[in-house]
Amino acid sequence: MTAMPSDTTTTTPDGDSPDEPLAAPGGAAAPDTGTAPRTAVITPGAPGTTGPPGEKAVAATARSAATGQGPPGRRTEGTGRWGGRRRHPGSRRADRWTPYAYIAPFFVLFAAFGLFPLLYTGWASLHRVELTAPTDMEWVGLRNYSRLLSDEFFLNALRNTVTIGLLSTVPQLAMALGIAHLLHHRLRGSMFFRVVALTPYATSVAAATLVFVLLFGRDFGLVNWALGLVGIDPVDWQNGAWTSQIAVSAIVVWRWTGYNALIYLAAMQAVPDELYESAALDGASRWRQFVHVTVPSLRPTILFTCVVSTIGATQLFGEPLLYNGSAGATGGSDHQFQTLGLYLYEQGWVNLHLGRASAIAWAMFLILVVLGAAVALLTAYRRRAE
Repeated sequence: MTAMPSDTTTTTPDGDSPDEPLAAPGGAAAPDTGTAPRTAVITPGAPGTTGPPGEKAVAATARSAATGQGPPGRRTEGTGRWGGRRRHPGSRRADRWTPYAYIAPFFVLFAAFGLFPLLYTGWASLHRVELTAPTDMEWVGLRNYSRLLSDEFFLNALRNTVTIGLLSTVPQLAMALGIAHLLHHRLRGSMFFRVVALTPYATSVAAATLVFVLLFGRDFGLVNWALGLVGIDPVDWQNGAWTSQIAVSAIVVWRWTGYNALIYLAAMQAVPDELYESAALDGASRWRQFVHVTVPSLRPTILFTCVVSTIGATQLFGEPLLYNGSAGATGGSDHQFQTLGLYLYEQGWVNLHLGRASAIAWAMFLILVVLGAAVALLTAYRRRAE
């Protein structure tokens, strides 16, 4: 005979029915999750329990019912190690390539507008090619470069570039260092003077050059008027060799002095105040502090501005072109202030010799590479000596 199952209810030793919602630790009732509560049959006096029999198991079951998760520490399907969502392997690969996607536009633009023109110019410098027919190239090898060594106009442009570079770079950086030193100390309205110092840099090169053309005019220029007050005869600033180069250099000095002054000012603010305090305790004056503390601390910054100013002087184009507009790219009636940039423009866009212009461009690039390598060697030698 088979015994019929009786409709009985199993209770815990505490007398609670397992069909009722179990209480969370602390006496708070477990929230209603809309699902049937789990039941547990607890064996009284289970090994490893403390307090009333089955208390830990009841609390764990209550937490599981309240949160809808499995027992603590057990991984469930579709989750991470401790219950978080498992990441797809493809998302990890995407995260690895995301930084490259952010910087890719820069490299694409650099390759299109920087690297490709440089390589194409080098290739064109080895051919005889005219701007009117850029696809018709005749191989000449290094002939365009060898002709530059005997080209009087190229050598004249190189000399003018060096002269104007020295006349503009040395006073420019010296004045910028002095202005930065004045702005570094407490000065009423220092922010206003900083903006004023940067204004020439923001001015258009065309507008600045036209103003200086009026200032250095032979008959009605303000500079000649000021020289006449002290008994000096009027100077023909545009047709003289040295005077025209001084006038062009003055434009460069006016435009870039404030820019370099702010660079020096930022570097001065990074010099520790303890150095000035120690020098003051030793009895050093402001001038000696500037010579023995400020200038040595700014040595890397001064080197940086010298390199950048040299690059700018080598590529000088707008100021000499606009200074004597009627002469065009010739740089004066006797090429007295024609720079390498003007000579490149004259060969490529006036005489239409694209191959020669490309050779001049690469010659300028090689000059800067040689100067940069020389500076790097001198810097390395100085560091080893120290």
